[in-house]
Amino acid sequence: MAVHSSDPAAVREFREPVTPAGRALLDLLAGHFQQIRDEAEEHDRNSTMLVDVFTGLQKDGVLGATVPVELGGLGVDSLYDVCLALMSVAEADASTALALHMQLSRGLTLTHEWRHGGDTARSLAERLLRPMASGEAVVCTTVKDPGGGRVVTRLTPAEDGGWVLSGRKILASMAPIATHFVVSARAEPAEGPHRSAAAMLTRQTPGLTVTDRWDGLGMRSSGSVDIVLDECPIAAGDVFLRGPVGERDDATLAGQTVSSITMLGIYTGIAQAARDFTVHALRRRGTPGAATRTLVTEIEARLYALRTTVAATLASADYYNSEFTGDPAERGRRMMFDFQRAKLMVNHLAPEIVNNCLTVIGGASYVASNPLSRYYRDVRAGAFMHPFTYPDAVDYLSDTTFDHAG
Repeated sequence: MAVHSSDPAAVREFREPVTPAGRALLDLLAGHFQQIRDEAEEHDRNSTMLVDVFTGLQKDGVLGATVPVELGGLGVDSLYDVCLALMSVAEADASTALALHMQLSRGLTLTHEWRHGGDTARSLAERLLRPMASGEAVVCTTVKDPGGGRVVTRLTPAEDGGWVLSGRKILASMAPIATHFVVSARAEPAEGPHRSAAAMLTRQTPGLTVTDRWDGLGMRSSGSVDIVLDECPIAAGDVFLRGPVGERDDATLAGQTVSSITMLGIYTGIAQAARDFTVHALRRRGTPGAATRTLVTEIEARLYALRTTVAATLASADYYNSEFTGDPAERGRRMMFDFQRAKLMVNHLAPEIVNNCLTVIGGASYVASNPLSRYYRDVRAGAFMHPFTYPDAVDYLSDTTFDHAG
């Protein structure tokens, strides 16, 4: 993997892309940062997506960045570079970065299906990747069922040999502008075990309803609405079928890592934005006192720890993501273990940095119009992102640690 910067510290501290395609993506994004900054507060207040921004990203080819060059995309395949790109967007607005993550992440996982999947998966992946590259397809992926898992979205057999999809999904970021949806579900065939699955459907599919209101505490411009699925017809070739429900397959942990690990950049970006805002505000006030200088020092040290942790973890993930010669289960376990350790650190360090920034600025930060108010609400979302939430992460990390204890 080619390193773009001659300064190794820039890579270690997560400041420069490591591939030419990653550089091209950052260059395209740079032309949109000012508009994102200018519109972020209004859209946060109104809980609406920055639709005009996404129209521009679509026009410039950003929404096809992680599609292979062979299929018309930019060919960004480095997890490090995608994470860096999301961090850069998040410094302007984390909600926009979270919505963009949906598209870029799906390009990464669909590319794996296209290169390594079976015939059905490869065909379906290509049918999504080509329009993603041209900007025609905006793909929202939905995972979370309501009710803490008591309500499950299901695929049941249809008379024509296809499937019927029914259920409800929550927190479906970017759904308001999506043209296609990839919906996690439980496939319940007439014979054989229930299987994990993901169904693809378009916005025009009968029975699909995208709700029109998202009123979250944070990430208010991400369009994280609910999706209702009322007996949606799904063709047999539009379903990715996985293994039996409840059957442990550690090889799949690699795909789960690839799908979510680049989100670490979003919360790193929030912390960086909070630090920059705070330092600039202090400069305008004159020489700060000793207590303030101590807090700023703590902010700087934590931000260094945050950036270097994310950089090292993404570099490791890139290595294992291209390494297929070993045991697939061990590869999956290695990738998820590194990811979860880094995620836990990000979820500790990023909120601490933002909180210290509020402490330094004081009461002026505790109004909705102050950017720190938005950072404070947005950064908290990291702990809710899968995989895993904090309790599940503790179980996973502690089990893995004890299993490998010498």
